[in-house]
Amino acid sequence: MRAEGVWVAFEPGNWVLEDVSFSVPQGSIAAVIGPNGSGKTTLLKVLLGFVAPQRGRVRVLGGTPRQARRDVAYVPQRFTFDKSFPITVMEFLRFSHPECPKEKIVRYVSHLGMGAMLDSKLGSLSGGQLQRVLIERAMLGDPKVLFLDEPASGIDIGGEQTFYELVMHLHKEHGSTVIMVSHELDVVANYSNLVLCLNRTLVCQGRPEQALSPETLRELYGKDAALYHHRDR
Repeated sequence: MRAEGVWVAFEPGNWVLEDVSFSVPQGSIAAVIGPNGSGKTTLLKVLLGFVAPQRGRVRVLGGTPRQARRDVAYVPQRFTFDKSFPITVMEFLRFSHPECPKEKIVRYVSHLGMGAMLDSKLGSLSGGQLQRVLIERAMLGDPKVLFLDEPASGIDIGGEQTFYELVMHLHKEHGSTVIMVSHELDVVANYSNLVLCLNRTLVCQGRPEQALSPETLRELYGKDAALYHHRDR
């Protein structure tokens, strides 16, 4: 996967991304970090083909993002739906992946601590529970590339660890590339092998021990750098 000179603006002259270029080797776990408003979610949408850059180009799995779409999965930061719609968790997952064996759905849901919720209405779930179901939906297809936009938001620490362990399993078993946006630098340090530091333009890229140095964090976050130091597990 690579981006070459990507520029994006939603209003003329107001650039959200400026001349962003990078390469992510297949099978990597890449974390995108940066302050609020730095363009992280926009970058994911460009890689997914949801947003077309005004300049530059992107290649995913050797083709355009649209061509690669059947082999990628995406967990958004927010999921809006009609909570009164009478669909259960199991029905939602089977509708999303009609060819997936029920046993696989049950196994994945159980790993995320949601086994008892399969017959619950989707609209009755808490924010953290719904996020786990969305993660489950994304992983069921064993995608070649998995995009995660702050995927563990709303999930407790124990559940967060279980989730990332499942991501590691997918990565190891299927060689999937993982691109994740995260504000949690402990997650970035523990689970990624490539970090993209973004603040409209690409400030730095490299392994976690390089990208998460105090000097780099100060360059990326400025005077608020201390707020982003990762905590030890």
